Amino acid sequence: MQAVRRIIEAARDSGIGQLTLYSFSTENWGRPSDEVEGLMNLHAEMIDAEVPTLHENDCRVCFVGSRKELNATLLEKMEWAERLTVSNKRMVLFIAFNYGGRQEVVEAVRAAVAGGADPAKLTEADISAHLYSTLMRDPDLCIRTSGEKRLSNFLLWQSAYSELLFSDKLWPDWDKEDFDRALAEYARRDRRYGGRGGSSHA
Repeated sequence: MQAVRRIIEAARDSGIGQLTLYSFSTENWGRPSDEVEGLMNLHAEMIDAEVPTLHENDCRVCFVGSRKELNATLLEKMEWAERLTVSNKRMVLFIAFNYGGRQEVVEAVRAAVAGGADPAKLTEADISAHLYSTLMRDPDLCIRTSGEKRLSNFLLWQSAYSELLFSDKLWPDWDKEDFDRALAEYARRDRRYGGRGGSSHA
């Protein structure tokens, strides 16, 4: 929770418009039941503890992921947080909760077809319009901590051209200095978006 608070504050103070934190994946349901219950309780506590301050600082909170398996108490807290902060403008904080990138794409395709899209003529725009949040922009930078060198099913559709940064430092130890270094590293990179030449797009 302390690391979450530090990185949210660092992003907000750096002028970041959108920040997404991966807090609970669809694969996490495979953990022992007492551990899953503990994670659910932790998220409920975090909403109670952090959302009022986020609201005071003009930050909007949005949860992305499936809500089908969540208990009523946690779901009610999530919906309360989104309602409370819906008009805030300074930064959008996305919490990827009960989230899986593959599942998101599958559900988006199903929703597009159910909405009348021709499966034979399905476009990227059709799928993007049915992702968990149409408010979310494609991320410029994806950071993976703890020495892992994989995306672990995180924002697979949205991060097609994102810059990737891998850190050996454990997530609970991350602080503002780590975040600032990540932004500085990103600023030094030449983004090409799949092309051979450089690009000045940011």
